[in-house]
Amino acid sequence: MDATPRAGHRGTGPGPIAPDGCAVEMYARLPAGDEPAIVAAHAPAGASLLELGSGAGRLTRPLLARGFQVVAVDESPQMLAYVTEARTVCAPIEGLDLGERFDVVLLASFLVNTADAALCAELLASCARHVAPDGCVLIQRENDQWHDESRVPREWERDGQRIRIAAVEHRGADRVAVRMEYGFEDAEWSHSFVSRVVPDALFEAELAAVGLALDRYLTDDHSWARAVPAPRD
Repeated sequence: MDATPRAGHRGTGPGPIAPDGCAVEMYARLPAGDEPAIVAAHAPAGASLLELGSGAGRLTRPLLARGFQVVAVDESPQMLAYVTEARTVCAPIEGLDLGERFDVVLLASFLVNTADAALCAELLASCARHVAPDGCVLIQRENDQWHDESRVPREWERDGQRIRIAAVEHRGADRVAVRMEYGFEDAEWSHSFVSRVVPDALFEAELAAVGLALDRYLTDDHSWARAVPAPRD
């Protein structure tokens, strides 16, 4: 049985659907892409790493292979059933308090762009609560290309999978409804969700509100950022 969906999120296709609309079986097949390499380039070798929103382990396994000590957190037990190589915690990110600190906290998959600004604050607060005083938080963000209606639909292939941005619809000044479609030869899925446009200045202010400070943007399009605990007065 599918879990109760989060507001503004919907998924279709074979197999269980996580609360955020992500199809479990599709994410179990989804290639890792370049994200593990970006994390590894900006984190200490062999670091303890808390992966918030691990899903079915798309990034977990490559990070373990690179020597990181990963704890994977996800609210979907069906997703975590695929993560057998690392310690797992089945819980929502918001409100999470493991009583532990990690060298690296990872918030990938554009979770920071949730349409719920209050939820975003809770996600960032969880990052701040779990990062070591000398550690870092690595955050993946949507860039402007995701919100460009003139470039939709667009499609590409990666390791035998078709990925398509099928629709982008702006709703007011800072909300964007997106429909993604994914396909293999034997199955197809869709994922619909609403994102919040978070310009750099707002993103940096939201970091500061939870006691984090931007260290630097890691990519030219600012889709990856490194934050650190803000200095105490």
